[in-house]
Amino acid sequence: MDNVERITSEMDYPILATKGVVLFPHNDITIEAGRVFSKRAIRKSNESLNSYILVVPQKDPSSDNITLQALSGYGCVAKIKSTRNFDNGIIKVALSGLSRAKINSLYQEDGVFYASFDVLEDEDISIDEEEAYVRTTAKALEEYMSSGTNTIPKATFERLSKGLEISELTDIISQSVVKDYKRQIELLNELNVGKRMDICIAYIKSEKQIGKIESEIDKKVREKLDANQREYILREKLRVIKEELGDVTPTDKDADGLRQMVKDNPYPDYVKVKAESEIKRLEMMNSSSPEYSMQKSYIDWLLNTPWYQKTEDTTDIFEVEKILNEDHYGLEKIKERILEYLAVKTVTNSLKAPIICFSGPPGVGKTSLAKSIARALDRKFVKFSLGGLKDESEIRGHRRTYLGSLPGRIIQGMRKAGVINPVFLLDEIDKMGGDYKGDPTSAMLELLDPEQNKYFSDNYIEEPYDLSNVLFICTANYLENIPAPLVDRLEIINVDSYTELEKVQIAIRHLVAKQLIAHGIENEGIIFEESAIMHIIRYYTRESGVRNLERAIAKICRKLVIRKLKNKDQILDIKDINIDAVKEFLGKEIFDYSRKEVTDQVGVVTGLAYTQYGGDILPIEANYFTGKGALILTGKLGEVMKESASIAFDYVKANADKFEIDKTLFEKIDVHIHVPEGAVPKDGPSAGITLTTALVSLLTGRSVRSDVAMTGEVTLRGNVLPIGGLKEKSISAHRSGIKTVIIPKDNVKDLDDLPQLILDEVKFI
Repeated sequence: MDNVERITSEMDYPILATKGVVLFPHNDITIEAGRVFSKRAIRKSNESLNSYILVVPQKDPSSDNITLQALSGYGCVAKIKSTRNFDNGIIKVALSGLSRAKINSLYQEDGVFYASFDVLEDEDISIDEEEAYVRTTAKALEEYMSSGTNTIPKATFERLSKGLEISELTDIISQSVVKDYKRQIELLNELNVGKRMDICIAYIKSEKQIGKIESEIDKKVREKLDANQREYILREKLRVIKEELGDVTPTDKDADGLRQMVKDNPYPDYVKVKAESEIKRLEMMNSSSPEYSMQKSYIDWLLNTPWYQKTEDTTDIFEVEKILNEDHYGLEKIKERILEYLAVKTVTNSLKAPIICFSGPPGVGKTSLAKSIARALDRKFVKFSLGGLKDESEIRGHRRTYLGSLPGRIIQGMRKAGVINPVFLLDEIDKMGGDYKGDPTSAMLELLDPEQNKYFSDNYIEEPYDLSNVLFICTANYLENIPAPLVDRLEIINVDSYTELEKVQIAIRHLVAKQLIAHGIENEGIIFEESAIMHIIRYYTRESGVRNLERAIAKICRKLVIRKLKNKDQILDIKDINIDAVKEFLGKEIFDYSRKEVTDQVGVVTGLAYTQYGGDILPIEANYFTGKGALILTGKLGEVMKESASIAFDYVKANADKFEIDKTLFEKIDVHIHVPEGAVPKDGPSAGITLTTALVSLLTGRSVRSDVAMTGEVTLRGNVLPIGGLKEKSISAHRSGIKTVIIPKDNVKDLDDLPQLILDEVKFI
């Protein structure tokens, strides 16, 4: 100490800043120096007479910034015992701690940090206190070692066993027993030996308690693992023995592979238990027996069906809306419903998928809409067509006892999707039927109930399967064909027939481009005029959707391809598809949409009809001749429409005075009502006011305006009841040149669904 003090008073020492390492007096350590200023400090110290250096810990081990504030205020004066240089530039230096020192100032010279400091002496305590501390420390160390999880290096333990002064004892414990870096810095800075002992004893007792808890945790974990490890070790030994003897069978290889598959994947616990049980059964079978292939097939289905895999839904509402608008024109209510579902799911992060059913006539895009929803949500898409399905086992699967049994189409679809949250399309749900094999519609009740399908039961898989994450979408043409309990589980969204205007937009935005690409002429600059597409719609198709419209466009494209190939230069001589080109390529017109009457006539009234192809006007003719009061009806009318005609006739007779009709006239004449296009079936009550008006016009001789159409059901008391299909009927009236439409008062609410163009050009009364 005298030597250290003498040298300290004469000169400053180079600093060796350490990261994560603290050197205490009375201790020897070896550290590696890699920083340039540290290596220079070591070399500079070695050049001095006594090789003294000041070892100071950094407060933040991750920092390379050397300042007085970045270093601990205290360090340890040390003597360099030896150094060793390595090829990678690292210097390994052996240090012997001599005394604590307090740093006063810091400066840098020739790339070496120096410090002026004061050598410090420990604050003494009484002999009695020292004895008490030594005994307490010895007891704490003994308990610390006895816990089994804590150890002290042998050399350190031998030093502690010797009679040491309390100052040296605390420094040895601080260096070798205490592992916490911040606690070590605290001990280095403390000059009072008693307080240092307090810190050491508290640390030892804390570590002993932590070690005890760790031991208990290890014991519990070991107990749980022992059984599995024992079985694993035995199986591995058995496998090695069989391999050595050459007795490894295909059964063993299959079982090992399946067992590894169970181990490597996070299946639900009940699936793992089931799989392990079935694998054990597989091991007991002969690989050449039929039962073996059945058993292995079952395990393959069990493990390859998705139980945990899922895709993440797109959470960007605007992106979903953009994709839906790209794929489909119109259908605003449907798009709004999908966005509502996604928005709520995004906010709550948990939502049962709805069971949606698109209901509407053929060709309106129900199936393609389901595909578009899957693309918008970024989900997998699976389709299962239910048309003509009569066997319940197609849905629930077959029992494993039958040869060639398989899971139902639902589980097959889920395996094909590979995730637990696809968009699953159940197409043509209204075309299922039942027979002696069971009623599939009854099996659908569990499948399509959000409260039950979390535990869907497949006869083949035998384990409950969670379908609550699946977005089921059904399609149907006629809801009347679906049992009421099943309809009750569905969220019905009606997909109406397209108007002519909508068909034109769909063709321009989607169909034309699709067919040009399909026929390889997308780069020919071909343009379909709107008038040409409208001509195709009116005169070459009669449908609610756009399938035949697309076929007609495809036919034109085929004609264009032939025309191009016949041309020697293979250049199209026609690029603008107008009405004349349509007539040339498609031939004579197939249909003729109805036009309104040119003149006002007696007994002729324009009605409105709703057909499976959309709407149409329905002219009704009435005439009378000498007879005995009979009512004659022609035009292939259905029972309901015949009843409407009888109601209209009886109402007019009952109110003859009101309409200024001679009552005796009914006894002298027969009335004939005809609805033209006699080969086309017609039915429904909505022609009631049209029939009544035609009869009043006929019997009073007053003509009816040809630019007025009407629709509504009439009762015997003259009340007018609401009708359906107002949108399609109004569009057909506008198309035919009708300027005024008379509708039931209760149908005014339906005017909101009409296109703005119709509302602007047609007057509704």
